[in-house]
Amino acid sequence: MNTRFLLLDSCKEYVDSRIERITVAVNDLQLALENDTKSSAGDKYETGREMINLEFNKLSAQLQNFRKLKETLHRVENSSNSTTIQLGSVVKTTGANYFISIPAGELTCEDGKYYAIGANSPIAQILLGKAEADNFSFNGKTFIIKEVN
Repeated sequence: MNTRFLLLDSCKEYVDSRIERITVAVNDLQLALENDTKSSAGDKYETGREMINLEFNKLSAQLQNFRKLKETLHRVENSSNSTTIQLGSVVKTTGANYFISIPAGELTCEDGKYYAIGANSPIAQILLGKAEADNFSFNGKTFIIKEVN
C-alpha cells in the first residue's frame, strides 16, 4: 500500500482516538454537573462546579482543535501529488522523513519512521515549496531532500 495513505490512515486514527477520548470526558463532566446537587456547604459546591466548568471549557477547546485537525486531514486526502513539497507531501531527507499534514508525532510505516508535522511547524515552513535534491538548513545542520511524494 502507498506510504502516503498509510500515514494518512495513522493520522486519522490519531485524531479520531483523541476526539473519542475527549468526548467521553466531556460527557462525564456533563453527567457530574447534572448529578451535583447543592449542599449546605455553598462555597464548596460553587468551587466544585467552577472547577468542572473550567475543565469542561478546556476539553471543549481541545475538541474543537482536533476537529480542525480532522478538517486538515480531509484537505490532505484531497490534495494531489506534486514534485514540490506541499500539504500532504511525504518527504524523505538525509536527516528524517516527514509527512506534511498535522502534528501527530512519530509514525512508523513499513518503509521506516516518519514525523507527521503541521504545515505551520518550523521544519515544514522551511520545506514547503522545495523539491527533490534541494538542500535546506535546520538547527544549524544542512540536509538534502531525497524524495517527495
